[in-house]
Amino acid sequence: MFSRREVLSKIAAAALVGPLGLEAAQHVHEAAAETAKATGGVYKPKALTQHEFDTLKKLCELIVPGASQGGAADFIDLLSSQNPEMMAIYTGGLAWVDQEMKRTSETSFLAAKAEQQTALLDKLAFRRNSTQELAPGIRFFDWVRKMTVDAYYTSPVGIKELGYKGNQGMAEFKVPQEAIDYAVKRSGL
Repeated sequence: MFSRREVLSKIAAAALVGPLGLEAAQHVHEAAAETAKATGGVYKPKALTQHEFDTLKKLCELIVPGASQGGAADFIDLLSSQNPEMMAIYTGGLAWVDQEMKRTSETSFLAAKAEQQTALLDKLAFRRNSTQELAPGIRFFDWVRKMTVDAYYTSPVGIKELGYKGNQGMAEFKVPQEAIDYAVKRSGL
């Protein structure tokens, strides 16, 4: 039997390779909720400083509105606390975001105006914008965007937003007529 720490460590290692399965992600959400419950109902960062965590939370919210309700930053911080490589990605990436904002707007990402935050993220969202200066930020933004989406849409709030009701039995399966028409047209019948 594995301890919770060992399971989270294995999940964090898997997250470095690709998207997490729903079961693994839900385990992380449950562990983050337990951690918050143990500290009075508010999640306290385990890997990141408070400033880094607040910056991550803001980034997550800009990427997926409502991500805070789904505990996206908690999810990422908890996994980062279990894997030094992931922690380095996030601490380094968040420092880069703050440095770039200070370079362009003379303020931290959190203190910047909404337009300044969005302008930076617009540059980071597309690889075609890559320059030697922006490349590290683009790589980090790719990480934070994927992890935010994974975290939010595997949370109870995100699953509800999707309208997923789980596997359900069907008395009858009916193919929509437009799908049949399309398949017949494509097949040349």
